Amino acid sequence: MESRLTVIIPCKNEQSHIRSCIASLGSIADEILVADSGSTDGTLDFVRELGNCRIIEREYIHSGDFKNWAIPQASHPWILLVDADERVSTELAKEIKQLLLGTPSQDAYWIYRANYFLGHRIRFGDWGRDKVIRLFRRDISRYKGNTDHAEIAVSTGNVGVLRNRLEHYTARYYDEYLEKLQRYTSLQAERWHTAGVRSNSWRLMFGGPLRFLRSYIFRLGFLDGVAGFHVSMLTGIYAYWKQVRLWELQHSANLPYGTELVEPRNKKVV
Repeated sequence: MESRLTVIIPCKNEQSHIRSCIASLGSIADEILVADSGSTDGTLDFVRELGNCRIIEREYIHSGDFKNWAIPQASHPWILLVDADERVSTELAKEIKQLLLGTPSQDAYWIYRANYFLGHRIRFGDWGRDKVIRLFRRDISRYKGNTDHAEIAVSTGNVGVLRNRLEHYTARYYDEYLEKLQRYTSLQAERWHTAGVRSNSWRLMFGGPLRFLRSYIFRLGFLDGVAGFHVSMLTGIYAYWKQVRLWELQHSANLPYGTELVEPRNKKVV
Protein backbone atom coordinates (compact mmCIF):
# COMPACT_ATOMS: atom_id res chain seq x y z
CA MET A 1 0.00 0.00 0.00
CA GLU A 2 1.39 3.41 -0.98
CA SER A 3 2.29 5.75 1.89
CA ARG A 4 1.28 9.38 1.42
CA LEU A 5 3.79 12.18 1.96
CA THR A 6 3.67 15.73 3.32
CA VAL A 7 6.61 17.99 2.48
CA ILE A 8 7.20 20.66 5.14
CA ILE A 9 9.14 23.80 4.16
CA PRO A 10 10.09 26.03 7.13
CA CYS A 11 10.87 29.53 5.88
CA LYS A 12 11.20 33.24 6.54
CA ASN A 13 11.95 35.81 3.83
CA GLU A 14 12.92 33.20 1.27
CA GLN A 15 11.54 34.83 -1.88
CA SER A 16 14.77 34.12 -3.78
CA HIS A 17 14.66 30.40 -2.89
CA ILE A 18 11.05 29.33 -2.44
CA ARG A 19 10.13 29.07 -6.13
CA SER A 20 12.96 26.64 -6.97
CA CYS A 21 12.44 24.69 -3.75
CA ILE A 22 8.76 24.03 -4.45
CA ALA A 23 9.42 23.31 -8.13
CA SER A 24 11.96 20.62 -7.15
CA LEU A 25 9.31 18.64 -5.29
CA GLY A 26 7.76 17.49 -8.55
CA SER A 27 5.19 14.77 -8.06
CA ILE A 28 6.42 13.28 -4.78
CA ALA A 29 4.39 15.53 -2.45
CA ASP A 30 0.79 14.68 -1.66
CA GLU A 31 0.77 17.87 0.40
CA ILE A 32 3.14 20.87 0.60
CA LEU A 33 3.03 22.62 3.97
CA VAL A 34 4.84 25.98 4.10
CA ALA A 35 5.59 26.88 7.73
CA ASP A 36 6.40 30.59 7.83
CA SER A 37 7.81 32.56 10.76
CA GLY A 38 7.05 36.14 9.73
CA SER A 39 8.12 36.74 6.13
CA THR A 40 7.96 40.38 5.00
CA ASP A 41 9.56 40.09 1.55
CA GLY A 42 6.61 38.72 -0.43
CA THR A 43 7.47 35.04 0.05
CA LEU A 44 3.92 34.14 1.06
CA ASP A 45 2.38 36.17 -1.77
CA PHE A 46 4.21 33.97 -4.22
CA VAL A 47 3.26 30.78 -2.35
CA ARG A 48 -0.41 31.79 -2.40
CA GLU A 49 -0.23 32.44 -6.14
CA LEU A 50 0.93 28.88 -6.71
CA GLY A 51 -2.23 27.57 -5.11
CA ASN A 52 -0.84 24.10 -4.34
CA CYS A 53 0.55 24.78 -0.85
CA ARG A 54 -0.98 25.06 2.61
CA ILE A 55 0.44 27.86 4.76
CA ILE A 56 0.79 27.88 8.54
CA GLU A 57 2.36 30.76 10.49
CA ARG A 58 3.90 31.19 13.91
CA GLU A 59 6.68 33.04 15.73
CA TYR A 60 10.16 31.46 15.50
CA ILE A 61 11.96 30.58 18.73
CA HIS A 62 14.53 28.08 17.48
CA SER A 63 14.66 25.48 14.74
CA GLY A 64 13.70 22.38 16.72
CA ASP A 65 10.80 24.13 18.46
CA PHE A 66 9.45 25.54 15.19
CA LYS A 67 9.66 22.25 13.30
CA ASN A 68 8.08 20.31 16.18
CA TRP A 69 5.14 22.73 16.00
CA ALA A 70 4.77 22.12 12.26
CA ILE A 71 5.15 18.31 12.20
CA PRO A 72 1.79 17.37 13.85
CA GLN A 73 -0.02 19.66 11.40
CA ALA A 74 0.96 17.48 8.44
CA SER A 75 -1.97 15.58 6.93
CA HIS A 76 -0.04 12.45 5.96
CA PRO A 77 1.93 9.81 7.93
CA TRP A 78 5.27 10.39 6.20
CA ILE A 79 7.11 13.71 6.21
CA LEU A 80 9.93 15.06 4.09
CA LEU A 81 11.33 18.23 5.65
CA VAL A 82 13.10 20.52 3.19
CA ASP A 83 14.57 23.95 3.97
CA ALA A 84 13.88 26.69 1.43
CA ASP A 85 17.53 26.75 0.32
CA GLU A 86 17.43 23.02 -0.48
CA ARG A 87 16.32 21.18 -3.62
CA VAL A 88 15.10 17.60 -4.05
CA SER A 89 17.12 16.19 -6.94
CA THR A 90 15.40 14.10 -9.61
CA GLU A 91 17.26 11.00 -8.38
CA LEU A 92 16.28 11.58 -4.75
CA ALA A 93 12.64 12.16 -5.72
CA LYS A 94 12.55 8.86 -7.60
CA GLU A 95 14.13 7.02 -4.67
CA ILE A 96 11.63 8.44 -2.17
CA LYS A 97 8.67 7.74 -4.44
CA GLN A 98 9.79 4.15 -4.96
CA LEU A 99 10.34 3.68 -1.24
CA LEU A 100 6.87 4.91 -0.33
CA LEU A 101 5.18 2.79 -3.00
CA GLY A 102 5.97 -0.23 -0.87
CA THR A 103 6.30 -0.73 2.87
CA PRO A 104 9.39 1.13 4.15
CA SER A 105 11.60 -1.08 6.30
CA GLN A 106 12.67 1.84 8.51
CA ASP A 107 10.85 4.62 10.31
CA ALA A 108 13.18 7.43 9.23
CA TYR A 109 16.05 7.98 6.81
CA TRP A 110 19.31 9.89 6.80
CA ILE A 111 19.86 11.90 3.62
CA TYR A 112 23.32 13.09 2.62
CA ARG A 113 23.48 16.65 1.32
CA ALA A 114 25.30 17.99 -1.72
CA ASN A 115 26.41 21.35 -0.33
CA TYR A 116 27.11 24.36 -2.53
CA PHE A 117 29.01 27.46 -1.38
CA LEU A 118 28.97 30.54 -3.64
CA GLY A 119 27.98 28.26 -6.51
CA HIS A 120 30.76 25.70 -5.90
CA ARG A 121 29.95 22.08 -5.02
CA ILE A 122 31.81 21.06 -1.87
CA ARG A 123 32.68 17.36 -1.99
CA PHE A 124 35.25 17.06 0.81
CA GLY A 125 36.00 18.48 4.24
CA ASP A 126 33.40 18.52 7.00
CA TRP A 127 30.69 19.56 4.55
CA GLY A 128 31.31 16.54 2.35
CA ARG A 129 30.11 14.24 5.16
CA ASP A 130 27.00 16.27 5.94
CA LYS A 131 23.82 14.24 6.45
CA VAL A 132 20.47 14.93 8.08
CA ILE A 133 17.35 12.94 8.99
CA ARG A 134 14.67 14.49 6.78
CA LEU A 135 12.36 11.65 5.76
CA PHE A 136 10.46 10.21 8.74
CA ARG A 137 7.17 8.98 10.13
CA ARG A 138 5.16 11.87 11.54
CA ASP A 139 3.86 10.33 14.76
CA ILE A 140 7.07 8.90 16.21
CA SER A 141 9.65 11.55 15.26
CA ARG A 142 10.46 14.86 16.93
CA TYR A 143 13.44 17.20 17.10
CA LYS A 144 15.53 17.11 20.27
CA GLY A 145 17.60 20.03 21.49
CA ASN A 146 17.11 23.78 21.53
CA THR A 147 19.66 24.91 18.95
CA ASP A 148 19.40 25.66 15.23
CA HIS A 149 21.17 22.34 14.59
CA ALA A 150 18.78 20.09 16.52
CA GLU A 151 18.31 16.64 14.99
CA ILE A 152 15.34 14.32 14.73
CA ALA A 153 14.95 11.58 17.34
CA VAL A 154 12.91 8.54 16.29
CA SER A 155 11.26 6.68 19.16
CA THR A 156 11.80 3.24 17.60
CA GLY A 157 15.43 3.90 16.68
CA ASN A 158 14.87 2.37 13.23
CA VAL A 159 16.75 4.70 10.89
CA GLY A 160 18.07 3.90 7.42
CA VAL A 161 20.09 5.82 4.82
CA LEU A 162 19.05 6.92 1.34
CA ARG A 163 21.48 6.68 -1.57
CA ASN A 164 20.80 9.98 -3.31
CA ARG A 165 21.56 13.47 -2.04
CA LEU A 166 19.56 16.55 -1.13
CA GLU A 167 20.99 19.66 -2.80
CA HIS A 168 21.78 22.47 -0.36
CA TYR A 169 22.59 25.98 -1.62
CA THR A 170 23.88 27.25 1.67
CA ALA A 171 25.05 30.72 0.53
CA ARG A 172 25.28 32.73 -2.67
CA TYR A 173 27.55 35.39 -1.19
CA TYR A 174 29.67 35.89 1.92
CA ASP A 175 27.37 38.28 3.78
CA GLU A 176 24.56 35.75 3.58
CA TYR A 177 26.69 33.08 5.25
CA LEU A 178 28.11 35.48 7.84
CA GLU A 179 24.53 36.32 8.86
CA LYS A 180 23.98 32.61 9.52
CA LEU A 181 27.18 32.41 11.57
CA GLN A 182 26.06 35.39 13.62
CA ARG A 183 22.73 33.72 14.41
CA TYR A 184 24.02 30.19 15.01
CA THR A 185 26.96 31.16 17.22
CA SER A 186 24.95 33.61 19.32
CA LEU A 187 22.18 31.09 19.92
CA GLN A 188 24.59 28.28 20.85
CA ALA A 189 26.56 30.51 23.23
CA GLU A 190 23.36 31.63 24.94
CA ARG A 191 22.29 27.99 25.41
CA TRP A 192 25.66 27.07 26.87
CA HIS A 193 25.66 30.11 29.16
CA THR A 194 22.17 29.33 30.46
CA ALA A 195 23.23 25.72 31.12
CA GLY A 196 26.26 26.91 33.10
CA VAL A 197 28.89 25.85 30.57
CA ARG A 198 32.11 27.82 30.96
CA SER A 199 34.53 28.83 28.24
CA ASN A 200 38.13 27.79 28.63
CA SER A 201 41.37 29.04 27.15
CA TRP A 202 42.17 25.79 25.35
CA ARG A 203 38.96 25.79 23.30
CA LEU A 204 39.18 29.52 22.72
CA MET A 205 42.73 29.39 21.36
CA PHE A 206 42.87 26.02 19.64
CA GLY A 207 39.29 24.97 18.82
CA GLY A 208 39.06 27.06 15.65
CA PRO A 209 42.47 26.15 14.17
CA LEU A 210 41.94 22.45 14.91
CA ARG A 211 38.56 22.45 13.19
CA PHE A 212 40.13 24.11 10.16
CA LEU A 213 42.90 21.51 10.03
CA ARG A 214 40.44 18.65 10.40
CA SER A 215 38.30 19.90 7.53
CA TYR A 216 41.03 21.15 5.19
CA ILE A 217 43.79 18.57 5.75
CA PHE A 218 42.50 15.40 7.36
CA ARG A 219 39.14 15.40 5.56
CA LEU A 220 40.71 16.51 2.28
CA GLY A 221 39.00 19.90 1.98
CA PHE A 222 41.96 21.10 -0.10
CA LEU A 223 40.69 18.91 -2.96
CA ASP A 224 37.80 21.39 -3.38
CA GLY A 225 40.31 24.09 -4.34
CA VAL A 226 39.84 27.68 -3.24
CA ALA A 227 36.20 27.04 -2.31
CA GLY A 228 37.37 24.23 -0.03
CA PHE A 229 39.75 26.62 1.72
CA HIS A 230 36.96 29.15 2.29
CA VAL A 231 34.59 26.54 3.70
CA SER A 232 37.23 24.99 5.98
CA MET A 233 38.22 28.45 7.22
CA LEU A 234 34.57 29.29 7.96
CA THR A 235 34.25 25.97 9.79
CA GLY A 236 37.13 27.05 12.03
CA ILE A 237 35.65 30.52 12.48
CA TYR A 238 32.34 28.98 13.50
CA ALA A 239 34.04 26.99 16.26
CA TYR A 240 36.01 30.07 17.37
CA TRP A 241 33.01 32.42 17.40
CA LYS A 242 30.97 30.11 19.60
CA GLN A 243 33.70 30.20 22.23
CA VAL A 244 34.21 33.98 21.87
CA ARG A 245 30.52 34.65 22.34
CA LEU A 246 30.38 32.38 25.38
CA TRP A 247 33.42 34.18 26.83
CA GLU A 248 31.73 37.51 26.09
CA LEU A 249 28.53 36.49 27.89
CA GLN A 250 30.47 35.37 30.96
CA HIS A 251 32.58 38.49 31.22
CA SER A 252 29.99 41.09 30.23
CA ALA A 253 27.76 39.72 33.00
CA ASN A 254 30.39 40.85 35.52
CA LEU A 255 30.27 44.49 34.44
CA PRO A 256 28.21 46.75 36.72
CA TYR A 257 25.13 48.24 35.11
CA GLY A 258 25.86 51.61 33.55
CA THR A 259 29.63 51.05 33.23
CA GLU A 260 31.00 53.50 30.68
CA LEU A 261 34.00 53.10 28.45
CA VAL A 262 37.01 55.18 29.46
CA GLU A 263 38.06 57.72 26.82
CA PRO A 264 41.74 57.62 25.77
CA ARG A 265 43.71 60.30 27.65
CA ASN A 266 45.41 61.67 24.56
CA LYS A 267 42.41 61.68 22.28
CA LYS A 268 42.45 64.70 19.99
CA VAL A 269 39.28 66.67 19.45
CA VAL A 270 38.71 67.48 15.79
